[in-house]
Amino acid sequence: MKKLTCLLAAALLAAGLLLAPTPAPAADKIVIGVSTSLNFLEGKESYNAVQLAVEEINAKGGVKVGGKKLPFAIESIDIRDAAPGVPVPEALLGMEKLILEKKPHALVVGPFRSEALLAGMDMLAKHKVPLLGTIAMSPKSEAMIAKDPKYKYVFRVSLDAKFFVGYIAGVMGFLGKEFGYNKVYIMNQDVAWARATADIMAKIFAGKLKWQVVGHETFPTGAKDFAPALMKAKMKGAQVIMPVFDMPESGILIKQWKSMKVPALMAGFISPLAGPGAWKTFGGKIDGILNAVFELGNIAAVKYPMSRSFFRAYKKKFGKEIESGHGPAPSYESVYLLKAAIEKAGSLDPDAIVAALEKTDVKGVMGRVKFTKGHQVIFGNDPSKESLGCFFQWSPKGERIIVYPPAVAEGKIWLPSWVKPGMKKK
Repeated sequence: MKKLTCLLAAALLAAGLLLAPTPAPAADKIVIGVSTSLNFLEGKESYNAVQLAVEEINAKGGVKVGGKKLPFAIESIDIRDAAPGVPVPEALLGMEKLILEKKPHALVVGPFRSEALLAGMDMLAKHKVPLLGTIAMSPKSEAMIAKDPKYKYVFRVSLDAKFFVGYIAGVMGFLGKEFGYNKVYIMNQDVAWARATADIMAKIFAGKLKWQVVGHETFPTGAKDFAPALMKAKMKGAQVIMPVFDMPESGILIKQWKSMKVPALMAGFISPLAGPGAWKTFGGKIDGILNAVFELGNIAAVKYPMSRSFFRAYKKKFGKEIESGHGPAPSYESVYLLKAAIEKAGSLDPDAIVAALEKTDVKGVMGRVKFTKGHQVIFGNDPSKESLGCFFQWSPKGERIIVYPPAVAEGKIWLPSWVKPGMKKK
């Protein structure tokens, strides 16, 4: 009987071994997924920046995980969420396809449109894939993360609309003091981040700044004629036009502003004007325009050497300078943040990576990098304390001169010949 019992136990043990799941093979690489609108400038250059960071890290041996070093590998997909007419569910299908088929340990860059990011947060929570986003800007994601821990996998390394408003308000406040301006015409694209920026600024103009908003128009993505709005701005005595656009067609606004000689200073964000190539693209007819660059590194700040090092490294690898004002620098930064988090966690477990990312405090190409409780990198005016965005002004010689914030400013704001100052308060 004892012998039979031993034989039965042995048989059950053997069966148990046969039925036990096969352990997952040890990772031989760390897969980074890039899912964004790859055919748009910001998406394309952000992907390039990821490649640059991965190449640098792998050249130095990779990422230390559990006593060995693993290389980064990139998998990408164009989710086309920035293209007019592409529905959000279709874009998210692309992102989930990448997650299911390529099994990335983390995503970087992420959706272009905030609408896609917000709708995709449940998917990221379900699959437990950390995302270090660098383009979508709506602060609603931060509120969702702070309210519900299941969304903890989403981080934003780039500027958000809230911090962008802070930079615009700072510049407008300076224009009011320096030139006596107090009348603004707002023009924005009909997408979540631009609407939020314009609406918040309208309140700030009317409240804290004591400016008069003489007009506010919203344009659909792909709009190509801004002349009627410019005529209204001229008739209503606008001293400043504040554009908020990230679509390629928004460059038409500048051509029409220039040809119509609208006597209002152009100060805001127009994506096609952010990079050094805009001077040639627009035939040198953009001098005097104030435009934002959302993150240092996308422009080389003389007073912050790390931004120049990245800017030059990008040019050396790809043979051209960064043209987009939003995305590349934080995308490059994201890869290094992910490396540091994995090494601190000592594993590729997504929850451990998230916990390590939350403790980030490093000096990077944008300035100091730290996250809020809503997983947003903190932006401000001092690169030793926060990450920085900035405003620059096109000079008559085709140079981008940083004029705000003061910590990195390289020159003072000036007015084009047909734009007159207002009445300063005594």
